[in-house]
Amino acid sequence: MLLRAFGLTACVLLAGCSSTQNTGSAPNKSEVRSPSTIISSASADVWQQVNNDDVLRIDLPTGRVYVQLNPQLAPGHVDNIKKLAREGFYDGLNVYRFVESFVAQGGDQTGEKQPTQGSKGIAGEMFLTTESPLEITPINAVDGYADKTGFLNGFAVAQNSDGKKTWMTHCTGTFAMARGNEIDSGGTEFYITLAPQRYLDKNTTVFGRVLEGMEHAQRLLRTPVEGQPFNPISQVRVLSDIASEDNSAFTVFDTSSEDFKELIESRKNRPSEWFIDKPNHTDVCSVSIPTKRLN
Repeated sequence: MLLRAFGLTACVLLAGCSSTQNTGSAPNKSEVRSPSTIISSASADVWQQVNNDDVLRIDLPTGRVYVQLNPQLAPGHVDNIKKLAREGFYDGLNVYRFVESFVAQGGDQTGEKQPTQGSKGIAGEMFLTTESPLEITPINAVDGYADKTGFLNGFAVAQNSDGKKTWMTHCTGTFAMARGNEIDSGGTEFYITLAPQRYLDKNTTVFGRVLEGMEHAQRLLRTPVEGQPFNPISQVRVLSDIASEDNSAFTVFDTSSEDFKELIESRKNRPSEWFIDKPNHTDVCSVSIPTKRLN
């Protein structure tokens, strides 16, 4: 598998991408609220509840990681990993690769375990192509990896110039599928990015993001310890399937809302008096999507 068989330092950076310049001047900084104020004062309708049928709970020795899946941009991968979770494919496997500030990768390192419901290899979904442009909430800033970047239904995304090709970006906490050299060879080996890895965009299928528990992924063992299991996965479950034992529920900011657009501006030009230089710039991985736990 790519990410397992050889280092991703061999991956080629995306080249020749055009960029969209910031077309507006810096807003009146006195009118932009701080990120914390925007989030804390947001009305109830700005918060959207996440469908628990599209949330995975990954039980690790360090704690539970909750992942929101994205069926809009990668329906095949979402369907497949839910089948794998429901058949208990990951139970007793482990997060067998941890590279500091890069990825934590889990699944079946031996490649010998055979799924009964899901598939070991499915068609790659590196991007979604649509007849009409998908409307995103744009960053409106230069990006070295894509013509346009922004947000779509609670996920950080990028697009080509006409907006008819859309994909999720590799920001911190991205949930994606490892693969071998063949585009359609991924299916069971997931990874979580521990820091932005934008050069992987469109090279693997990204199909979710960590909602809660990123610290548990960050605290996994880096190398095996003698006499101790190496980052065992107790289980992976679809959250809606275990409601009787886990009533967790989450809401996320509506990324098409005016409040979120203001949050982007607040990240571009920090309103605090401490900031001497306010560059009127940010990037898609520097604007975290606010998330709240309901239960």
